[in-house]
Amino acid sequence: MTSEPSYFDLRDAVGKLCAKYPGEYWRKLDREMAYPTEFVSELTQAGWLAVLIPEEYGGAGLPLSAAAAVLEEMQAAGCNGGACHAQMYTMGTLLRHGSSEQKQRYLPAIASGELRLQAFGVTEPSSGTDTGSLKTTAKLDGDHFVINGQKIWTSRAEHSDLMILLARTTPLEESEKKTSGLSVILVDMREAMGNGLTIRPIRTMMNHATTEVFFDNLRVPVENLIGEEGRGFKYILTGMNAERILIAAECVGDAKWFINKASEYAKQRKVFGRIIGQNQGVQFPIAKAYANMRASELMVNEALRLYEAGENPGAEANMAKMLAADASFEAANMCIQTHGGFGFAEEFDIERKFRETRLYQTAPISTNLILSYLAEHILGLPRSY
Repeated sequence: MTSEPSYFDLRDAVGKLCAKYPGEYWRKLDREMAYPTEFVSELTQAGWLAVLIPEEYGGAGLPLSAAAAVLEEMQAAGCNGGACHAQMYTMGTLLRHGSSEQKQRYLPAIASGELRLQAFGVTEPSSGTDTGSLKTTAKLDGDHFVINGQKIWTSRAEHSDLMILLARTTPLEESEKKTSGLSVILVDMREAMGNGLTIRPIRTMMNHATTEVFFDNLRVPVENLIGEEGRGFKYILTGMNAERILIAAECVGDAKWFINKASEYAKQRKVFGRIIGQNQGVQFPIAKAYANMRASELMVNEALRLYEAGENPGAEANMAKMLAADASFEAANMCIQTHGGFGFAEEFDIERKFRETRLYQTAPISTNLILSYLAEHILGLPRSY
């Protein structure tokens, strides 16, 4: 078994770019709930958001482990890849299932930064993660689809040019099963705004630029259908393992940031005449957070190995995401505790990163659904939902 590539040069280059965007930059954005336009633009121009796009379309043509390294490094540097990570995996739907004409039309522009593909319209208010129950419809009318419905938690919609949309093209009652009759449609949001598309921002506990999106008789050309009509759920599923793995890599990066922050503070902070890092009550939680981070990192590497070997790492991708999210949240709690009151102070960046990493206990899939998946599909236990 070969080990995962280390990407030392890649990590070093990403780290140097991220060093130009220190805590003050992110704190200001956080206060204003603003999008990190400069950060995302520089990442794009440097080619880091196009590492998965094949060279023939202007990307680097690197494997998923390279994208994981980019995102992990961002988080470990104290930045927030949540502003742009979706481009890594939503683009995969177009790359794997789009026509040659669609790929030629969009991928070079995405790679160069001329177009942003950041929005992913799947979740709805009434269905949540029960994707088969979604109600947004796309009805064929001549050479256009007419789209009606709404999506929620569509992050970065206000800062994206294109959206990958999952909609029902065959009524549920006419479909073989709940997940049949769903199709993937590429929506050009520049043309759609004001012509049937409305975006409403949702303020959340972290600066994640998430929104609710409404479709009211939005007309989209039929040539924007990706792949075959009715096979959209399978297309979306093929990108979910990559999504889980990349989010897990981000969580590993977060955990490393918290552990480094706590370790440095514990070496310097003196209370009762001694460095607090001498105390086992401070040492042990840091060491335990490190052990858990390393364990989750190994699971991420195993998921990447299987993914790049062309296998189906459903279990490993889910476990990597769950274990890494747990490791980052444990490290976040530990880091606050190590800093005491200063852990809650904005200027230390810990409370911001704490809020950001808490998201991954719930998104893009909750821990409970991962456990249900493992119980049913790996352990053979009865389906629980």
